[in-house]
Amino acid sequence: MTTATPPVKEPKNYLNAEHGLRSWLLTQDHKRIAILYLIAVSAFFVVGGLMAVLIRLELATPAGDLMDSNTYNKVFTMHGVIMIFFFLIPSIPAILGNFLLPLMIGAKDLAFPRINLISWYVYMLGGTFGVIVLLSGGVDTGWTFYTPFSSSYSNGYVVLTALAAFINGFSSILTGLNFIVTVHRMRAPGLTWFRLPLFVWAHYSTSVIMILGTPVIAVTLFLLMLERGLHIGFFDPAYGGDPVLFQHLFWFYSHPAVYIMILPSMGVISEVISTFSSKKPFGYTFIAFSSVAIAVFGFLVWGHHLYVSSQSAYAGMVFSILSYIVAIPSAIKVFNWAATMYKGSVRLEAPMLYAIGFIGLFTVGGLTGLFLAAMGLDVHLTDTYFVIAHFHYVMVGGAIMGYQAGIHFWWPKIVGRMYPRAWATVAAILTFVGFNLTFFPQFILGYLGMPRRYHVYPPEFQVFNVLSSAGASVLGLGYLIPAIYLIWSIKNGEPAGANPWGATGLEWQTSSPPPTENFEVTPVVTTEAYDYTALTLTTQEVTHVG
Repeated sequence: MTTATPPVKEPKNYLNAEHGLRSWLLTQDHKRIAILYLIAVSAFFVVGGLMAVLIRLELATPAGDLMDSNTYNKVFTMHGVIMIFFFLIPSIPAILGNFLLPLMIGAKDLAFPRINLISWYVYMLGGTFGVIVLLSGGVDTGWTFYTPFSSSYSNGYVVLTALAAFINGFSSILTGLNFIVTVHRMRAPGLTWFRLPLFVWAHYSTSVIMILGTPVIAVTLFLLMLERGLHIGFFDPAYGGDPVLFQHLFWFYSHPAVYIMILPSMGVISEVISTFSSKKPFGYTFIAFSSVAIAVFGFLVWGHHLYVSSQSAYAGMVFSILSYIVAIPSAIKVFNWAATMYKGSVRLEAPMLYAIGFIGLFTVGGLTGLFLAAMGLDVHLTDTYFVIAHFHYVMVGGAIMGYQAGIHFWWPKIVGRMYPRAWATVAAILTFVGFNLTFFPQFILGYLGMPRRYHVYPPEFQVFNVLSSAGASVLGLGYLIPAIYLIWSIKNGEPAGANPWGATGLEWQTSSPPPTENFEVTPVVTTEAYDYTALTLTTQEVTHVG
């Protein structure tokens, strides 16, 4: 006679607490909202990536033989709008920030769960307008919406595109507000400001930029819509407006927006470097305050985008000096990350490979930014492919590499399972190699004088464009492989355990995936941040430590 073994019940966590689409669409759990953002942001990344594929296919030959000029204008505009407003700005804060911030400070959720859900719906509303524009044929202004082209001469979809970005800005404002209040009011007992993870410092600084900067671009785009629809003169000289005023307002937000995209990645890198070096970050306080300094100085450098836009030489000198100063906090971070790895017990897991790649690529992007901060050089390099290369070294080589590092680092915590580590290593290497092959030739193209936004170019530039297009195919493969194995790991990956990397931090003290309430008992923090001497690992937790 045999006795049936009762089925083992899966422990309750945020993934299986409630089933059904309705439970997800009406959830107030920050972790589920993060997953909703992950799905939506990933979809926009795919669409923006397809636009990039079309650009590189067109530029593989000197003649405009794939698209006409109007179609090409629409393709690079939609690539920029989607990637910046609907991927880069929300990616790490809305996904990893949403998921991890309450866990890292020992809270059960964000301060305003309903507002958190509303922010996702606002994001989706803005994205819906963006999709409508895309399906209707696209807009042709470039992602900067420069006047008077956008206010008088571009196609009629500029208003709808500006409306999409306008609405999306409110999602950023709500998220930033939620993060700031949560960090101030909901930290666990004993979690003082200087015991906070550097990831939290980075997101707090980012949230300040979101709160202070996003309303400026929202008002600017609203004025643009009024000018285009009602012919009220704000920026268009034909109506008595000033187009340079638009550039001042646009870049007053859009340069700090660069730090909205890169600061969260810097927070990720600080966590990853510390964990896989098994050392407290060198100069913790300097790294923390450098995030605040970047947020402050980021608002003072917008004028270096206007060196060739009738700005006085004296104003240009001031903005040039400030642009050099804002590089100092970033340099502090890079130096401290390198010092953290020095004599550390470095493990080259996939998240660490992405982090090291980030340091190299971001450093190149930052140093080439100094070229553009110098007025004399910038006059020659403005609107060339040098600017394209610099921007992508910071945004793709920096922000997206940081995003990939974070996803690979916290994926076991998010889904409770490991991914194939060998494939992750291959993907990290392909991404690094493909990126450099794609964008480094563009520095040379820009120095030689190839203007951006043109789909027809002199034949002598073809060899560098072919290299760039070939590299883009390698880079695309580096992005595709993780999408496959991460999805595969959700059902088939090896169980991860609570702390598979041997990391410090409160998020690693709860189960993987976390329960709905995050912690059964509110944790009490008694040690300093990144105290590896106090870290005790169970046998299960060290299974995946290299």
